[in-house]
Amino acid sequence: MESNRQKKIAGVLQNDLANVLQNMLREAGQLGIIISVSKVSVTTDLSIAKVYVSIFPADKAESITQELNKIKPNIKHQIAQLTKHQLRKMPDLNFYNDDSLEYIDKIDKAVKGTENPLKNPDLLPKRKKS
Repeated sequence: MESNRQKKIAGVLQNDLANVLQNMLREAGQLGIIISVSKVSVTTDLSIAKVYVSIFPADKAESITQELNKIKPNIKHQIAQLTKHQLRKMPDLNFYNDDSLEYIDKIDKAVKGTENPLKNPDLLPKRKKS
């Protein structure tokens, strides 16, 4: 069960992360890539924040998620600057690819009949347990 404090911190982080990540993409000249922070959950001791990002186009998601994990210290520093009046201690960040939108999109296509998973069950990937 998440405490109110965890939820509050997650909310603050989610907002600031979305802005920082968008700016970083813009500065890197990665136009045409959309990144959104779909969920942030903070551990009970407030030391780690799991950040779930949705990335479009989906074929870039894995590589961008890996990249974010490589530059975590830089992102953490920027967020710490923004949240210094709200957070006493900045949690460590871990980035995860949130593929639920892609999954929903595949179901959507299946329902509309463009690709029929009943005829070809390989179209729907086995869902990863997160």
